[in-house]
Amino acid sequence: MSEPSVRRKLPKCDRCLFYAHNPHLVCTNHPSGVSGDACSDFQCDPTADPEELWEPEGASYYNGELIVTPHQWWSRLEKLALLDSHPMFTGRCPQCETGIGLKTPTVHWDCEYCGWKDESV
Repeated sequence: MSEPSVRRKLPKCDRCLFYAHNPHLVCTNHPSGVSGDACSDFQCDPTADPEELWEPEGASYYNGELIVTPHQWWSRLEKLALLDSHPMFTGRCPQCETGIGLKTPTVHWDCEYCGWKDESV
């Protein structure tokens, strides 16, 4: 007598059109689940709840795959504060609010009027 193969429910079974929503059956095509890592009969149920892609801090989803971004020295709040205050993004000195109008890109965004120095470089 041969042993039955191990069968199980896949994570995407909950979003399949054939999912049984029954604790004893997986679906109408494969009542005890599938034996492999994929199901050839999967059909997305348009009424199913969308898959929630939770993104931990420092990671993002690209084409359905979670990618961990390289270590960042600044937190998300520090980056947002930089966008709100740095002359490269605002065109103004963060200390005296004088416009810093440069025709060419620069490395140092120092203010000639109040003496503010860009220490980010």
